[in-house]
Amino acid sequence: MGLKKLSILLIKSFTGPFIVSFVIAIFVFEMQFVWLYMDDLMGKGLESWIILQLLFYFSARLVSLALPMAILMASIMSIGNLAENYELAAMKSAGLSLMKILKPLIFFITALSIGAFLFANNVWPIANLKFRTLLHSVVNQKPAINIEEGVFYNGIPGVSMRVSRKNTETGELSDVLIYDHRSKKGNKTVIHAERGTMQQTEDKRFLIFTLFNGRSYDEQDEPNRKKDKQYPHVRNTFERDVLRVDLSALMFEKEDEAHFSKAYEMMTIAQLDVVVDSIDVRVQDRRDDIVRFVRKSMFITRDSTEMDSARLALLRPKIAESGTGEVQKPTTISQKEVVRNRSDSSRFYFDQLSNPTQARVYDVARKITRQQHDYISRALDDVHARTKAKKNHLIEWHRKFFFAFACLVLFFIGAPLGAIIRKGGIGMPAVTAFGAFILYHIITMIGEKMAKAGTVDPWLGMWLSTLILLPVGAFLTYKATKDSAVMDKDFYLKLFRPIVGLFTRKKKIIEDSAALS
Repeated sequence: MGLKKLSILLIKSFTGPFIVSFVIAIFVFEMQFVWLYMDDLMGKGLESWIILQLLFYFSARLVSLALPMAILMASIMSIGNLAENYELAAMKSAGLSLMKILKPLIFFITALSIGAFLFANNVWPIANLKFRTLLHSVVNQKPAINIEEGVFYNGIPGVSMRVSRKNTETGELSDVLIYDHRSKKGNKTVIHAERGTMQQTEDKRFLIFTLFNGRSYDEQDEPNRKKDKQYPHVRNTFERDVLRVDLSALMFEKEDEAHFSKAYEMMTIAQLDVVVDSIDVRVQDRRDDIVRFVRKSMFITRDSTEMDSARLALLRPKIAESGTGEVQKPTTISQKEVVRNRSDSSRFYFDQLSNPTQARVYDVARKITRQQHDYISRALDDVHARTKAKKNHLIEWHRKFFFAFACLVLFFIGAPLGAIIRKGGIGMPAVTAFGAFILYHIITMIGEKMAKAGTVDPWLGMWLSTLILLPVGAFLTYKATKDSAVMDKDFYLKLFRPIVGLFTRKKKIIEDSAALS
């Protein structure tokens, strides 16, 4: 019963700081998104629910950063608070080891890591697809209508207009000049009015201009005579006129998700496995094509029939010299000698050609060589592109497992750090957690960039931070279990005191020797 209450106490003490840290981390990282895409969001008349959708989908992408950071900070704060209030010491005095005390939290973090893996494999692809599609739609959305005084506004499709004065309270426009070129044949219609109003329909599909006391100029399409290109025109005056403009091009339209569904960020582990296998097959096929092309095109690698005829040509002088007409057993002739003799015979034949013929031969040879070079270059570029795509898919594959395992690793760094520093609250634990997380994030980014650049294998690049921090976590856990003074200043002074004393004695011996001399 006591252990059960202890387990509930530990989980409660961890859950509170964990939720607060997670929410704060999500908020901080989302502010980075807002600042990054501020220019793309402002001035486009987007509905509030569209922006909320963007933030919601982006927050799902941020879980890979916020969750490990929240676990690290909550573990330091909760265990540090227990150590500061001597509750951890009381548990140890009751015969409980640190690992037995942390056992409920270990099970809790393990379950959280499994949930993180399922989230990364099933929710991430959907959230990434929704976010990428919605963000692309928002970025390509045209700005909302914003007419300034005395400046021609061209944001309305098919209409260019200028307003001398605009009353922001009543919405009335003064001295309105409109060029209507919706016919796509130039400014065939020009409208000038003393005043007018502008309003959108309820569905925001049309913009209605109501103009008063104006005149219009309409140029006809057909000229009177084709020689002089004189076009007839019509002039009208009006007291009230209504101009209806279609705004469907300015309305928000979401892109088709199928355009982004093939990206590696939108795939589960099973889908990534299928794509990686297909890439391997295509790369091998492409390499086989290059080998077949080279064997077919290059002179040296042709089949043995030509090589046999070349050997026979070299043996003919020996047959003639024997005088018997019988083939004598020849000495062994290397392939290099055959090729050299063939090259000599080719050079002899080429020298017998006329200069124009030699020039044509050179041109044909250059053309064939250039075609072969271009084909091989394109094939190798295709192989490199597919290899790079395979790396990106493998990086995403490892990211899902690495993200879940990183939660466990950071817990085994944060929990012993909390027991060692023995401080609760926000101050020291927050600083320690932030420093440890920055180290983890920097190593992770370096490893991922190295994997994408091809410096290391994708698995090594993605697991680099884990391979470095896992021994650190094991060391801190061991020290916390043994109650070692890892963060004690006097401990390190005592550790380095013999080394300092050695240099001090050596310096004293040198000074004494100098004094005696």
